[in-house]
Amino acid sequence: MVSFTVRLKFASEDRADMAETLRQLAEASRKEPGCVSYIPHQVEDDPDTVIIYEQYKDAQALAAHRATEHFNKFAVGGLYQKMRDRSVENLTALA
Repeated sequence: MVSFTVRLKFASEDRADMAETLRQLAEASRKEPGCVSYIPHQVEDDPDTVIIYEQYKDAQALAAHRATEHFNKFAVGGLYQKMRDRSVENLTALA
């Protein structure tokens, strides 16, 4: 299992557009056969920050996700173009 979070920071004026982009990206990603979980969150006390929790069956499923048309359209062509900051935390399950 491959699990990680992605933290993205956006300008306030981009909040509505990013929410819609994330909705479309999440909907498409969840349909991938190797996607276990894809959940975008808005940080309660910082609405310009989004955290996406992602899980894939294995590294091949993650690579397949990153090669999809929807990832390139909504992440690379959308989110990445407007983000002000981005960080990734790779996770290891304890149980």
